[in-house]
Amino acid sequence: MRLIALGLACALLSAQIIPFESNGLLYKTLTKGGVTVMFAYLPAHLKEYSIMQVSMSNGSPVSWTVKPEDFTYHQLDGAVWQASSALSVVNTMLAKAGRHDVIKLVTTYERGVYGNEHMQTTNGYEARRQAALAYGVSSRLKAGAAASALALVTTKLASGESTDGAVFFPSNGKTLGPGTLIVHTGGETFEFPSDGEPSK
Repeated sequence: MRLIALGLACALLSAQIIPFESNGLLYKTLTKGGVTVMFAYLPAHLKEYSIMQVSMSNGSPVSWTVKPEDFTYHQLDGAVWQASSALSVVNTMLAKAGRHDVIKLVTTYERGVYGNEHMQTTNGYEARRQAALAYGVSSRLKAGAAASALALVTTKLASGESTDGAVFFPSNGKTLGPGTLIVHTGGETFEFPSDGEPSK
């Protein structure tokens, strides 16, 4: 009986949401089945998107594919926001973005990533950023290249690998209100209750 109770207590502890602050961003992290998901709201909107910075690591013995479409946000008022694919975000940047958008996007994201000791990824933003540096002359091409480096892309994570990226919710200029971020990945469902985007 004690062994069962101890096992249940360990399971509950391993599925506990842990909040922490880094570089002015408020993160929440949760581990289930060896897979860890971490997120924070980014303070700036970009065009019609609300943006979250996410990091995922695979500590399980099985490979898992992660993608932005794994993320949905369910507001208490019933609104549901599905994260956009990386390709959709890049196409929006190519069609509409300017120099200011590139600066805001990159500055906001890098402020969260660099110096965050909890985020050490093996194939995330920094690797994509290096590849994107060679792209583009026009501001729209630079915005597209920046978005392709920042956006969480579909990635297969082997055991011990991790990635990070921005997840874009097409909120049409609205802020995400109180609700729950739901992530279906690694054979698990991660639920993060949230007060919504912090006020600016």
